[in-house]
Amino acid sequence: MSGIYTADFNLWIEQTAQLLRSHRWQEVDLEHLIEEVESLGKSERRGIASQLTRLLLHLLKWQYQPQRRSDSWLDSITDSRTQIELAILDSPSFKSYPTEQLEESYQRARRQAAKQTGILVSVFSEECPYSLELVLDEDWLPEASDI
Repeated sequence: MSGIYTADFNLWIEQTAQLLRSHRWQEVDLEHLIEEVESLGKSERRGIASQLTRLLLHLLKWQYQPQRRSDSWLDSITDSRTQIELAILDSPSFKSYPTEQLEESYQRARRQAAKQTGILVSVFSEECPYSLELVLDEDWLPEASDI
Protein backbone atom coordinates (compact mmCIF):
# COMPACT_ATOMS: atom_id res chain seq x y z
CA MET A 1 0.00 0.00 0.00
CA SER A 2 2.87 2.39 0.75
CA GLY A 3 4.03 2.30 -2.89
CA ILE A 4 0.55 3.16 -4.14
CA TYR A 5 0.49 6.18 -1.81
CA THR A 6 3.37 7.82 -3.70
CA ALA A 7 2.44 6.53 -7.17
CA ASP A 8 -1.33 7.18 -7.23
CA PHE A 9 -2.75 9.04 -4.25
CA ASN A 10 -6.38 8.76 -5.36
CA LEU A 11 -6.07 4.98 -5.80
CA TRP A 12 -4.48 4.81 -2.32
CA ILE A 13 -7.49 6.67 -0.87
CA GLU A 14 -9.97 4.34 -2.57
CA GLN A 15 -8.12 1.21 -1.46
CA THR A 16 -7.68 2.51 2.09
CA ALA A 17 -11.40 3.30 2.35
CA GLN A 18 -12.23 -0.18 1.04
CA LEU A 19 -9.87 -1.81 3.57
CA LEU A 20 -11.39 0.20 6.41
CA ARG A 21 -14.96 -0.69 5.35
CA SER A 22 -13.95 -4.36 5.21
CA HIS A 23 -12.32 -4.17 8.66
CA ARG A 24 -9.03 -5.34 7.16
CA TRP A 25 -7.03 -3.28 9.65
CA GLN A 26 -3.77 -5.17 9.25
CA GLU A 27 -3.57 -4.20 5.56
CA VAL A 28 -4.08 -0.47 6.11
CA ASP A 29 -1.09 1.79 5.43
CA LEU A 30 -1.36 3.20 8.93
CA GLU A 31 1.64 5.55 8.77
CA HIS A 32 0.31 7.42 5.74
CA LEU A 33 -3.28 7.30 7.00
CA ILE A 34 -2.25 9.04 10.24
CA GLU A 35 -0.30 11.61 8.21
CA GLU A 36 -3.32 12.35 6.04
CA VAL A 37 -5.72 12.63 8.99
CA GLU A 38 -3.37 15.11 10.66
CA SER A 39 -3.09 17.11 7.47
CA LEU A 40 -6.89 17.49 7.31
CA GLY A 41 -6.80 19.64 10.44
CA LYS A 42 -3.90 21.66 9.07
CA SER A 43 -5.81 22.21 5.85
CA GLU A 44 -8.89 23.45 7.71
CA ARG A 45 -6.79 25.84 9.82
CA ARG A 46 -5.02 27.09 6.69
CA GLY A 47 -8.43 27.68 5.07
CA ILE A 48 -9.66 29.74 8.01
CA ALA A 49 -6.44 31.79 8.07
CA SER A 50 -6.69 32.35 4.31
CA GLN A 51 -10.31 33.51 4.52
CA LEU A 52 -9.47 35.77 7.47
CA THR A 53 -6.62 37.35 5.50
CA ARG A 54 -8.88 37.88 2.48
CA LEU A 55 -11.56 39.38 4.72
CA LEU A 56 -9.12 41.76 6.41
CA LEU A 57 -7.64 42.75 3.04
CA HIS A 58 -11.02 43.79 1.70
CA LEU A 59 -11.94 45.58 4.93
CA LEU A 60 -8.72 47.59 4.65
CA LYS A 61 -9.39 48.39 1.01
CA TRP A 62 -12.98 49.34 1.92
CA GLN A 63 -11.70 51.70 4.61
CA TYR A 64 -8.76 53.22 2.75
CA GLN A 65 -10.18 53.39 -0.78
CA PRO A 66 -13.83 54.44 -0.36
CA GLN A 67 -13.88 55.86 -3.90
CA ARG A 68 -13.20 52.35 -5.29
CA ARG A 69 -15.79 50.43 -3.24
CA SER A 70 -17.55 47.79 -5.28
CA ASP A 71 -20.04 44.98 -5.09
CA SER A 72 -17.20 42.52 -5.67
CA TRP A 73 -15.50 43.73 -2.48
CA LEU A 74 -18.78 43.30 -0.60
CA ASP A 75 -19.17 39.83 -2.10
CA SER A 76 -15.65 38.91 -1.00
CA ILE A 77 -16.24 40.23 2.52
CA THR A 78 -19.53 38.34 2.79
CA ASP A 79 -18.11 35.13 1.35
CA SER A 80 -15.08 35.16 3.66
CA ARG A 81 -17.29 35.65 6.70
CA THR A 82 -19.53 32.82 5.55
CA GLN A 83 -16.61 30.44 4.88
CA ILE A 84 -15.14 31.10 8.34
CA GLU A 85 -18.55 30.58 9.95
CA LEU A 86 -19.10 27.31 8.06
CA ALA A 87 -15.64 25.98 8.99
CA ILE A 88 -16.36 26.66 12.66
CA LEU A 89 -19.84 25.11 12.43
CA ASP A 90 -18.29 21.98 10.92
CA SER A 91 -15.53 21.90 13.56
CA PRO A 92 -16.47 23.83 16.71
CA SER A 93 -13.00 23.16 18.12
CA PHE A 94 -11.78 25.82 15.63
CA LYS A 95 -13.86 28.53 17.35
CA SER A 96 -10.83 30.17 18.96
CA TYR A 97 -8.61 29.79 15.89
CA PRO A 98 -9.61 33.10 14.21
CA THR A 99 -8.71 34.91 17.46
CA GLU A 100 -5.32 33.17 17.48
CA GLN A 101 -4.73 34.11 13.83
CA LEU A 102 -6.08 37.66 13.78
CA GLU A 103 -2.76 39.52 14.08
CA GLU A 104 -0.86 37.20 11.74
CA SER A 105 -3.64 37.38 9.14
CA TYR A 106 -3.81 41.14 9.56
CA GLN A 107 -0.09 41.48 8.85
CA ARG A 108 -0.50 39.48 5.63
CA ALA A 109 -3.57 41.54 4.67
CA ARG A 110 -1.74 44.78 5.46
CA ARG A 111 1.14 43.88 3.13
CA GLN A 112 -1.24 42.75 0.39
CA ALA A 113 -3.36 45.90 0.76
CA ALA A 114 -0.24 48.05 0.33
CA LYS A 115 0.69 46.20 -2.86
CA GLN A 116 -2.81 46.26 -4.30
CA THR A 117 -3.63 49.87 -3.47
CA GLY A 118 -0.26 51.53 -3.89
CA ILE A 119 -0.64 52.97 -0.38
CA LEU A 120 2.50 52.76 1.75
CA VAL A 121 2.31 49.86 4.22
CA SER A 122 3.21 52.32 7.01
CA VAL A 123 -0.12 54.12 6.46
CA PHE A 124 -1.99 51.04 7.68
CA SER A 125 -2.06 50.53 11.44
CA GLU A 126 0.73 48.26 12.67
CA GLU A 127 -1.76 46.30 14.79
CA CYS A 128 -5.16 45.15 13.65
CA PRO A 129 -7.51 48.09 14.23
CA TYR A 130 -10.59 45.87 14.24
CA SER A 131 -11.82 43.47 16.89
CA LEU A 132 -12.56 39.95 15.70
CA GLU A 133 -16.18 40.49 16.70
CA LEU A 134 -16.46 43.38 14.25
CA VAL A 135 -14.49 41.61 11.53
CA LEU A 136 -16.94 38.69 11.61
CA ASP A 137 -20.08 40.83 12.09
CA GLU A 138 -22.09 40.52 8.88
CA ASP A 139 -23.52 44.02 9.31
CA TRP A 140 -20.26 45.88 9.96
CA LEU A 141 -17.95 47.70 7.58
CA PRO A 142 -15.20 50.15 8.54
CA GLU A 143 -15.62 53.88 8.01
CA ALA A 144 -13.52 55.64 5.40
CA SER A 145 -10.07 56.81 6.48
CA ASP A 146 -8.54 60.12 5.51
CA ILE A 147 -5.01 59.38 4.30
